[in-house]
Amino acid sequence: MPQQKFTEDRDRLLLAMLPHVLFDGWSKKALTAGQNDLDGDAPDAQLLYPGGLKEVAKNFGEYMDRQMLAELAELDLEKMPVREKIATGIQIRLQLLVPYREPLRRLLTFLALPGNHFTGMQITAQTVDTIWHAIGDTSTDFNYYTKRGLLAGVYGSTILYWLADNSDDFADTQAFLDRRIADVLKIPKFQSKIERRLKQVIAPLRRLQRRALAKPLGPS
Repeated sequence: MPQQKFTEDRDRLLLAMLPHVLFDGWSKKALTAGQNDLDGDAPDAQLLYPGGLKEVAKNFGEYMDRQMLAELAELDLEKMPVREKIATGIQIRLQLLVPYREPLRRLLTFLALPGNHFTGMQITAQTVDTIWHAIGDTSTDFNYYTKRGLLAGVYGSTILYWLADNSDDFADTQAFLDRRIADVLKIPKFQSKIERRLKQVIAPLRRLQRRALAKPLGPS
């Protein structure tokens, strides 16, 4: 199967599944219901997601990353300061997630289960790496992990705040995001604290990079 067709079929099944997640959680039942909704044009779930629900979860993150990249590509990011670039990336991600707010809530419940934590870390690591690359980051070595570790904290806490936000147009989330970005940009003040926290995330990020490089293109 060509890579583009493989990706398209994975996305179609994912999107068909999401409405059922509201009632059945992030489960095989929801995935099967989504497959049934596609009727005779249903792709084989086992072929598309041999890794099961964890792989479906990762593809949800990848799907949203691709949508976010497309939106960011339409903007003139070079004229923005770094702070605004970061905020814009997260704001776009939240806007794209609005239709999937409740399925996302159930996905986070799934990722909180024993054995699923690393999958959640992979999804977050891939998203923050995507944002940094999209806004032109070319850092290497420790600075590379510093930036991604900081953004992971901002992104993760903002998502959780947003899920509980009932303010008009999520204005409270925007204010929260602004405060979080302001805090993490004070890097010299918190350098020692950052280094201690990064020791907990650098190893998973490196494993994610190695797995991404070794990832097959899909069935042929």
